[in-house]
Amino acid sequence: MQQDEELKDMLRDLIWLNALIATELIQITENTSGILRRAPPPESCIAEHVALRATALDIADRYRPGTMLRQHVEKHS
Repeated sequence: MQQDEELKDMLRDLIWLNALIATELIQITENTSGILRRAPPPESCIAEHVALRATALDIADRYRPGTMLRQHVEKHS
């Protein structure tokens, strides 16, 4: 029983960590695109990134609610 709980906690942590990595990678991609283009990314990409971030944040909140991830990501520009 204890081992099952430890496994569940580990999986929750890994899911949350992957959501963190996903949101940061989206931001890095936007920043890199802006640098290379010397202009903001296309609006279509930005809209898609917003939707992808929202999905990643929903997943993160489902498995580890109450972290600073959502607050942090919402500050990205």
